[in-house]
Amino acid sequence: MPSGRTHDRITLWSLPWVVGVTFLLTRSGELTLMVAGTFLFSGLMFGPDLDIYSQQFQRWGKLRWIWIPYQKMLPHRSVFSHGLIIGTLLRLLYISSLVAIVAIFGVAVAQLIWGFPWNWQQFAIAVGRWLSIYREEAIALFTGLELGAMSHSWSDWSHSAYKRSQKKRSKRLSSKRGKQGRTKQRSRGAEGQRRS
Repeated sequence: MPSGRTHDRITLWSLPWVVGVTFLLTRSGELTLMVAGTFLFSGLMFGPDLDIYSQQFQRWGKLRWIWIPYQKMLPHRSVFSHGLIIGTLLRLLYISSLVAIVAIFGVAVAQLIWGFPWNWQQFAIAVGRWLSIYREEAIALFTGLELGAMSHSWSDWSHSAYKRSQKKRSKRLSSKRGKQGRTKQRSRGAEGQRRS
C-alpha cells in the first residue's frame, strides 16, 4: 500500500485536474469550489484509511477518538471502507449519527434550560426541503467526498495489483531458473554416467 505521504501527494496533485474538469462540466465557480474543498477534505481527513491508525485518523487531533468505534466495526480495506460510493456513504452516515446524538442531547439540555419549543418532525422536513432546494450543491459536496476517497482507494488497488504482478513475475522467473538448473544438473548427471 502507498504510504500516507504518497496518498497526500496524489490528492494534492489531482486537485488541479478535479478543479479543471469540474469547472468545465458545471461552469460554476461555487460548485467547483465545493467539489474541490470536499475533495481535499476527503483525501486528507475523511478518506478510507479512517479504519486504521493512519495520517487521516491522526489529523482529527483531539477528536480522533470518534473514529475508534468505526475502526473496530470495519476490517481494513473492506468494501465498507474502501468501496465505491458505499465507503463514503457509510462514513457520512457514521459521522451524521454522531452529530445527531450530540444535537439531540444539546437540544434536550437547551429546552430544559431555556424552555424553547422544538419539533423534530419540522426539523426533518426543513432538512428535506433544504436538500431539494440545494440539490446541485449537495451533489457537488458528495461528489468531492467520493472523488477524494476514490483517489485513495484507486491508488491502493493499483499498488496492490502492481505488487501481485511483480510477485507472479518473480515466481515465473525463479521457476524458469529452477527448471533450467535442474535440466543442467540432469544433463551433467547423464554426461557423468556416460563417462563412467
